Amino acid sequence: MPFGEFSYTVDDKGRVVVPPSFRDFVDDGMVITRGMEGCLYVFPMSAWHRIEERLTELPLTDPAARSFVRFFYSGASRAKLDAAGRVTLPPALRDFAQASGNVVVAGAPNRLEIWSEPRWHAVLEEVQASPPAPDLLRELVG
Repeated sequence: MPFGEFSYTVDDKGRVVVPPSFRDFVDDGMVITRGMEGCLYVFPMSAWHRIEERLTELPLTDPAARSFVRFFYSGASRAKLDAAGRVTLPPALRDFAQASGNVVVAGAPNRLEIWSEPRWHAVLEEVQASPPAPDLLRELVG
């Protein structure tokens, strides 16, 4: 699983470096899509296939489920690393995440997240100002 956070710059062609320690995670291809709080989620293909299966199980009659599928699935884009270890972010996803200039590529248990640097710092400040429930940490560490 990828962990850590790394700062990079999106170049004029919309490419961003995938940190060397994350490349094995997405070496077989990836799907980039809209994430929560205005970031981009990057899933390895194996995880994406499981997500697609679950999305097809959501009830078509549920308006919230339909809205989520539109948000999450319609913007998804397949991608591969180039020879320099970069991935191209599609323009619509760059616009959604305000991913131009400096970005942060962060690891998460089943995905990577790509954040505009200002949004990343704002999210971290919010968490620091109001830390998550200690009960969650207690459950994790026993």
